[in-house]
Amino acid sequence: MLYGKEHVDRYRATDGKEGHDWNGTTVLLLTTTGRASGREHTTPLIYQRHGDDYVIVASKGGAPESPDWYHNLTANPEVQVQVEGDRFTARARTATPEEKPEVWRLMAATWPQYDDYQAKTDRDIPVVILERAGG
Repeated sequence: MLYGKEHVDRYRATDGKEGHDWNGTTVLLLTTTGRASGREHTTPLIYQRHGDDYVIVASKGGAPESPDWYHNLTANPEVQVQVEGDRFTARARTATPEEKPEVWRLMAATWPQYDDYQAKTDRDIPVVILERAGG
């Protein structure tokens, strides 16, 4: 099973032919700029489409803190996204309280463990909307 750097490398090398379809769901590559280092970091993440946007979840498996990539995009919301062979710049934002119930249901339908992750942490797990730049 692909995971971490190997997942990113195979996804990039094959335009997502290897790595996009993963464990019964779909994965994109998110590249953020490190808020301290200024270096690019790429993470494979489960996603779904919501209209023209892409939706991802900052679950970190239900850990008490959000993942580094989420802290990076809150500091610098301009991100790079790859969905299969489509590479584009996007603006990342956290779903509003009004938007969250709908996009959470969308994501939990594709990856039911998200509900388990939320149940095991006191943190309100953020859902992130990726809006294609110029879109």
